[in-house]
Amino acid sequence: MDVGQWKRRSMSPAARLAVYGAGLVVAFGAAYGLAGAVVPDSVVAQFTERSDQVQDHANHGGAGSGVAVPSLQGVALSAEGLTLSPVAAPRGVGDAGVLSFRIEDASGAPVTAYTTTHEKDLHLIVVRSDGRDFRHVHPTLDRETGTWSVPWRWTEAGTYRVYADFTAGGAAVTLSRTVDVAGTVEPVDPAPTRTAQVDGFTVTLAGGLAAGASSPVELRVTRDDAPVTTLQPYLGAFGHLVALRQGDLAFLHVHPDGDEPKPGATGGPSISFQSQVPTAGRYLLYLDFQVDGAVRTASFVIDTERN
Repeated sequence: MDVGQWKRRSMSPAARLAVYGAGLVVAFGAAYGLAGAVVPDSVVAQFTERSDQVQDHANHGGAGSGVAVPSLQGVALSAEGLTLSPVAAPRGVGDAGVLSFRIEDASGAPVTAYTTTHEKDLHLIVVRSDGRDFRHVHPTLDRETGTWSVPWRWTEAGTYRVYADFTAGGAAVTLSRTVDVAGTVEPVDPAPTRTAQVDGFTVTLAGGLAAGASSPVELRVTRDDAPVTTLQPYLGAFGHLVALRQGDLAFLHVHPDGDEPKPGATGGPSISFQSQVPTAGRYLLYLDFQVDGAVRTASFVIDTERN
């Protein structure tokens, strides 16, 4: 199914909006290479399934709009009968240690069985409340205790949101808690930017987010003004996008599903997505991409437009 078909299908009554974020609904289609790449059917199916779970609300996204109210993702520590335990981590900047936690069921027992999604059983996202110091890592599970852990060191003080994104018991869940890191905090108010510089690469964002409507987003990677066509598969795709709504940090973490790039395949310079958000506001976007075996993260800040 091509992008045009996906757009028409996503705008059906049952698929107007996907679940994620107290107003954050972003259906990021397949990041499989050049703009206009094919969107896997499984991505559309997941988008539609989640959309079917929401109810219409006339005042969300504009009076009389009939836009659906999405369920909250990434701003609660408990959902679907699962709970993210308190997070243990170093207390101060520069202290070496371990960040650890458990996912517990309704009885308080640790969850040890997960469904692998995009090559990992759990994706851990950590970001400071102002959008700084974004990290996407994959901790290790001790199946005896149900404890997830990863070596950790904070580089800046502040309050951080820790997201655990996983599938267990047939439910795709994103849970979160906050962690305070001691030290002097110098908060920032990120200004809109569509260009990111990281390790000699320039990543440019084209397109935008329009409240209540599907819109294309394209990210183009260059190095020394030359297009990069050597993007490597990372977790089964050429690019992964995380979006956070500034203010409540409502969360979306989507990898394209379906057929993975073949071993040794490369892509670029452009990675295309489809996006949909129901509310105007400022959004923080983070693109993970891999070149020469190293994963980089490009950060962007964009404002939505009112429809």
